[in-house]
Amino acid sequence: MSTYPGANIPEKLFDDPDKEARWRARFSAPRVSLPDWARDAPWRSLYVSNVSGTWELYAWDRSADTHRQVTDRSNGTFHGTLSADGTRVWWFDDTDGDEFGTWKSEPFDEREAAGAENPLPTTHAGYPAGLELGSRVIALGMSTDDGVTVWVSRDGETPRVVYQHEQDGGLATLSWDESLLVLSHSEHGDSRHPALRVLRTADGSRLAEKWDGSGLGLAALDFAPVTGDTRLLVSHERRGREELLVWDVATDTETELDLGLPGEVSADWYPDGSALLIAHTHQARTTLHRYDLADGTLTPLPTSQGTVGGASVRPDFSVEYTWSSAAVPGRVRVLSAEGTDSVLLTPGGERAPESRPVEDVFVEIPHGPNDTVHALVARPEDAGEGPMPAVFNLHGGPHAADEDRFSSYRAAWLEAGFAVVEVNYRGSTGYGSAWRDSIEGRPGLTELEDVARVQDWAVKDGLTTPDLSVVSGASWGGYLALLALGTQPDRWAGGVAGVPVADYVSAFADEMEPLRAYDRALFGGSPEEVPQVYRDCSPITYVDEVRAPVLVLAGDNDPRCPIQQVLNYLDRLQQRAHPFEFYRYDAGHGSLVIAETLSQVATEIHFARRAVGLA
Repeated sequence: MSTYPGANIPEKLFDDPDKEARWRARFSAPRVSLPDWARDAPWRSLYVSNVSGTWELYAWDRSADTHRQVTDRSNGTFHGTLSADGTRVWWFDDTDGDEFGTWKSEPFDEREAAGAENPLPTTHAGYPAGLELGSRVIALGMSTDDGVTVWVSRDGETPRVVYQHEQDGGLATLSWDESLLVLSHSEHGDSRHPALRVLRTADGSRLAEKWDGSGLGLAALDFAPVTGDTRLLVSHERRGREELLVWDVATDTETELDLGLPGEVSADWYPDGSALLIAHTHQARTTLHRYDLADGTLTPLPTSQGTVGGASVRPDFSVEYTWSSAAVPGRVRVLSAEGTDSVLLTPGGERAPESRPVEDVFVEIPHGPNDTVHALVARPEDAGEGPMPAVFNLHGGPHAADEDRFSSYRAAWLEAGFAVVEVNYRGSTGYGSAWRDSIEGRPGLTELEDVARVQDWAVKDGLTTPDLSVVSGASWGGYLALLALGTQPDRWAGGVAGVPVADYVSAFADEMEPLRAYDRALFGGSPEEVPQVYRDCSPITYVDEVRAPVLVLAGDNDPRCPIQQVLNYLDRLQQRAHPFEFYRYDAGHGSLVIAETLSQVATEIHFARRAVGLA
């Protein structure tokens, strides 16, 4: 086994005690997610919080205003839901962050002496592919290397398989009366643009199908929350961006909704099925609206400028949502039916310190479906004139986007004196379907053309220089960081790659099957089918061109970016005697433990400061 140079982990980042306290407090301050609630017992809720120092599930009885920590696992727990009657909490039990496991269940009120149980022991373990809990029907999806399987159990009977296929897919939603089940599938071979199938839960028979054809995806959001109502809310992209339609699956008729909004939208039903709560995303910010289906009236709801992380409508027609901006830490808020906005839930303790706002930059590009690439730029509070160190922090996904939302990670870099540049490169969501899909057949290299354009702007603007620029990212962002170091060696003073794809052929062989399906759709086939594309787009192909020092962070149990392909890349760096550091930890694709997160962030920033000559 090779021995790699370990990462330099500082005891503290700053000599200034106020700065040191601030950056740590932003990660450690108690936070809560948007609460979910039981369908038939809405006073019982479930949320995720870091108040114990690890992200775990908490049960909240709103009628008594009591809170109970449900899970307590060494690597944390993030996925859970409530039974329809609110009597039980279901949570996903994997092994040290490997994402492979089974669902467990325990009472809402207190932990059973024997511990949580597997409520469906006749189903097999896997990667979660959907879970719907009704009063009479339980539907469960699991994915393995053999494909996806969906089971249905009615009235406590032994679960029976209603769907099985080698292509990626899963369970989407259950109708309010529990008679219908919607599957998302990619039997056509493209998991990036799925189709929908509606099954009867009574016998698993097929009721309806919807597929918009090659390159056009559909997503089932939810059935109308009314017994006997067969209207399904669906997200489509027929006009080149995410929009909405209502599909009556019983009559197979549909109505497309033209909201007249410039960005992309998602939605949730109001409790009586008469209206929709619209979340509208445009240029990295969110607005909320009510859309009345009868007359097409669109009414804006009062929220501050920033990003809504999630929103839903309560049975009393109040809207609960999470909100933050780059400068202001997040809150869980509630907007009453009368229009009063207030804080809903606080976990206690000191709130995270505020940070700096972001500014919008639109850089012209000579290619692609849009005229510009959108970047968000944040500058340190004490930034002077002239070039400064800058970190180009590239988001993961790639089907994601950086937004005007609070980020403890961004704030830590700002405290360290770095400008932070976040690029919504081609492949990002929120800028239209063509923008998102334009990386197909040439992933990685396409995104980095946009990153280079933004860096050229930053240099011309006087923000930074290549000698002061660090490229950083995690997951897909980590992949892009390594690829940038090899294909753009003159642009970067250092690179930080968290849980990256480093050797794409090896990663494809070892990663979870849903990601293999995603990669086949993205690259145009498997490594055997399109070997040159994988070679051209793999960081290890360019490892001998890397000039800047490299920091790599990886988890031993990562099913998305497996450890062996990272070690392959490090072996090549080591053969060259190229300067690099390696931070290896016992978890999966990231960590839910706050102390571990603090250690990793301190290591990254300390490395970057040395790379640009600040330490």
